[in-house]
Amino acid sequence: MTVRPCLPWPDKRLRSRAEEVGEITDEIRAIWDDMIDTMEAMPGVGLAAPQIGVMLRLAVVDGSVERGKAVRLANPEILHSSVELREHEEASPNLPGVSARIKRPRAVTVRFLNEQGMMDRRDFVGIEATSVQHQIDHLNGKMYFDHLSKVKRDMLLRKARKSG
Repeated sequence: MTVRPCLPWPDKRLRSRAEEVGEITDEIRAIWDDMIDTMEAMPGVGLAAPQIGVMLRLAVVDGSVERGKAVRLANPEILHSSVELREHEEASPNLPGVSARIKRPRAVTVRFLNEQGMMDRRDFVGIEATSVQHQIDHLNGKMYFDHLSKVKRDMLLRKARKSG
């Protein structure tokens, strides 16, 4: 179990699409374990593998109050999004010191490979829906601030450079 360093923005890997996971191996499970340790150390409600420099379509999400209930996802794909949106303050350990209010669907249904290597499907609502969408963005080389207008995005990145 290891807390791994997060890549600093603007590392180009944060703008790259991660590779599909072929099968769930002990190596993949070990990466998930490190991702959970890293997420807990922040503390955060989710983490995608590219954030720690692993270019695989792996994510972990844990929005539980008591913690220790992380969902491990490989190759997550959104099948359905609610029409109703939810606004939430989002941030990233790859760009510390700044955050922004982002509107995303309040609930999503996600298909993914689970820890046993079986295709699974799960509904995420509220903070976990926000987090899983945020992680899937990372797997596709997008950052949360890409959802902002150009003016707001430029202001956020300027502020991040000052605080960094």
